[in-house]
Amino acid sequence: MTGSNTPDQPVPQTDAAAPLREGLAQRLGARASVSAVFGEPVTGDGITVIPVAEIGFGFAGGVDPGTGAAPTGGAGGGGARPRGYIEIKDGTATYKPLRAPWTNVAVPLAALLAGTVVPLLVRRLAQRRATR
Repeated sequence: MTGSNTPDQPVPQTDAAAPLREGLAQRLGARASVSAVFGEPVTGDGITVIPVAEIGFGFAGGVDPGTGAAPTGGAGGGGARPRGYIEIKDGTATYKPLRAPWTNVAVPLAALLAGTVVPLLVRRLAQRRATR
């Protein structure tokens, strides 16, 4: 095959979505702040508590591949999930994670179930081996 356009060489592509990404980055940068992840501190009785959250964003946008027209629209979304808090007391800062409520029930239940079922299974296996 002759010519400069062989399968081993990438075909240059224009990045028509770059203006959309740049615009989103500028708008997000203007709104993002430390207090979005670390909430406003609350102080009482000599203890300062700073809430901590996890922030996530997702975006979608497109370009007409046939015409390469500039992006005309897009979608996005985001959310925050509490993760814990920082407690400052007597000059010492300690991070305290929040546990999911189901773990307070699921972990003890799983331990109880394992403690009850496993010995029964072991006895049954021992009985089967003894009768063979």
